[in-house]
Amino acid sequence: MAMQQAIKQRHQDRQNTKEGRLATGLGWFSIGLGLAEVAAPSKMARLIGVRDGDHTNAVLRMYGIREIAAGVGILSHARPEGWLWSRVGGDLMDLAYLGSALKSNSSNRTRVAAATAAVLGVTALDVLCGKQFSQSSGRGATAKNGQVRAAKTTTVNRSPEEVYQFWHNFENLPTFMNYLESVQMTGDKRSHWKAKGPAGKTVEWDAEIVSDQPNSMIAWRSVEGSDVDNSGSVRFERAPGGRGTLVRVELQYSPPGGAIAAKAAKLIGMEPGQQVEEDLRVFKQVMETGEVTKSDASIHTGMHAAQPPTRQEEIMMAR
Repeated sequence: MAMQQAIKQRHQDRQNTKEGRLATGLGWFSIGLGLAEVAAPSKMARLIGVRDGDHTNAVLRMYGIREIAAGVGILSHARPEGWLWSRVGGDLMDLAYLGSALKSNSSNRTRVAAATAAVLGVTALDVLCGKQFSQSSGRGATAKNGQVRAAKTTTVNRSPEEVYQFWHNFENLPTFMNYLESVQMTGDKRSHWKAKGPAGKTVEWDAEIVSDQPNSMIAWRSVEGSDVDNSGSVRFERAPGGRGTLVRVELQYSPPGGAIAAKAAKLIGMEPGQQVEEDLRVFKQVMETGEVTKSDASIHTGMHAAQPPTRQEEIMMAR
């Protein structure tokens, strides 16, 4: 159930971006085309103007399986650029096949030419979408000067007023930002932050709110002399269709240890974009349910039962 909800939320969030909507369309197109090639290769052969036969049917079924796999990959991944570029590779294979068919006397060249034009159009969309996702993934990258940038968006089923009020109290941030130990308000626009640093150390800094637009946007930055030079902003926008609030977070900071530390963090799964995405996932749970939902595996360490113990089992274990 949790996995289904995560996939559904990922789909909803992606629909809020232009590249996300295009990727979703390409994913479903890929699945639809693949199903047609697998289920009815003879009809597809006649449609695109190539000679029907056992060999052609086998090739089209192979292409169909490839299309279905690419479509599922695009729809099930938040960052599907790898699957989009694999579609581009498949498009080139299709174009090579159609190019050979154009030279064959047994082909309907008019239909083959029309199919070639259609594939060229889809290839252009695949390339465009792949580039858009590849460029947007750079928002979670480390710049040459060691600064890290990350930007993520989620949809929260609460009004912009509720979401803004919760976030505006910075002391709430550690409830969903795992790396924060505490945030203490020290003034009207000032706060003191403590966070987990490298090698179990604690890093601290003071921050100030530099822009505060009620129910719309909050921006902050660290003050001069802080352990961690950082800035960030969060925007709240009413989601279309009465689906709550679009929450977009942008962070920029210089991690302790510089670029080398940032690259090491990325290698062990602490890449900034991933961290912000996880923080927003927890934030959504806190706002919508009032608590953080954890799987049994995340609660227990070591070997544990697939289901939580019953009350009787708990009594037995306590003895």
